Amino acid sequence: MVCVRQLEIDSKKMRAKAVSGKALVLLCIASFLAGSLLTRQTWYHQTAEVKNQVSVISNHVKLGKLPASRMGQDSDHNNRMLVEEKSGGIMGEVLKTHQAIQSLDRKITAMESKLAEAENRRADVGNSGERGYNQSIQKAFVVIGINTAFSSKKRRYSLRQTWLPQGEKLKKLEKEKGIVIRFVIGRSATPGGVLDKSIDSEDEEHKDFLRLNHIEGYHELSTKTRLYFSTAITLWDADFYVKVDDDVHLNLGALATTLARYRAKPRIYIGCMKSGPVLSDKVVKYHEPEFWKFGEEGNKYFRHATGQIYAISKDLAAYISTNAPILHRYANEDVSLGSWLIGLEVEHVDERSMCCGTPPDCEWKTQAGNVCVASFDWSCSGVCKSVDRMQDVHSSCGEGDGVVWNVNL
Repeated sequence: MVCVRQLEIDSKKMRAKAVSGKALVLLCIASFLAGSLLTRQTWYHQTAEVKNQVSVISNHVKLGKLPASRMGQDSDHNNRMLVEEKSGGIMGEVLKTHQAIQSLDRKITAMESKLAEAENRRADVGNSGERGYNQSIQKAFVVIGINTAFSSKKRRYSLRQTWLPQGEKLKKLEKEKGIVIRFVIGRSATPGGVLDKSIDSEDEEHKDFLRLNHIEGYHELSTKTRLYFSTAITLWDADFYVKVDDDVHLNLGALATTLARYRAKPRIYIGCMKSGPVLSDKVVKYHEPEFWKFGEEGNKYFRHATGQIYAISKDLAAYISTNAPILHRYANEDVSLGSWLIGLEVEHVDERSMCCGTPPDCEWKTQAGNVCVASFDWSCSGVCKSVDRMQDVHSSCGEGDGVVWNVNL
């Protein structure tokens, strides 16, 4: 039929040119043979594929010795098992990837912390006026900063005569035990004046000062505390940094033993935790100008270590150093420190041995074998009349001069 129609069309279009019947017949035969060949190849491939699938299924039935009636059921089961196996494998890979990402994130965080710490050290070296033997970063177990003032010369001498080693013993303690002790003080409002020269002369004699680039003042204690940690971490790579007042009695061996228990903790804040009232009355000593931030009148502060003595781990000192410009300072330095740490993943340790009373309290505890880390009078926020009484407190509550040398750090 195709040939006939083609013949009719061609005859109409090409009347002037005749086509032989033999040529048309050959063309029709060629078209038929080509169509037949194409159809046969397609059928052959489909048949072969079906046979191959049947053969595979038959082999599975024979090898498993299963009746053909269960073939469809087993096929569904196998498909389901395959899907479950693939799903389990995918979930396992997802879990492994998630764990790897978490591990990498922790490493990146640690590296960022170390980088920030190194940058702070490089930027801050030279801010401290310390003389002598701390010109580069030194490894230490603990740095103890004794907060002092220009007017506290007699207090400093009372400590040197009791619990604070002097001269070669101070250097030996630092070298053999990694216990660094310094009086922490800033500058006067008149640089190079009488007050600064007096401290320079005292430091030349005892080599036990850490000078801060800071103007001294009672109402600047929060700034001084912040700068102390920022400066200390640029000079010593220590596990702990301690701040203590110059009218507090301290047992160095007991302190080192206490801190050593928390050496494995990355973010630790140790002291006698309290929550005192927020004082809005302007005439009282510890008036809080920003009392309104703490809610209704009569509210208390959040829990924080009392300011006479406290310790923080290296990670927290590095945090303070890194973020110093944006850390808010309240009127009371112990509240300020507590506020800097309250929103972090920090372990607060309420260590009551760091706030024993003076004799007879610390004396009874010492006789019972519970040597106090620190002793002071709550009523005076330190040892009352410490210049006159520090020797008596040391005689009654001191652990003995040799104890700190026997502490295993």
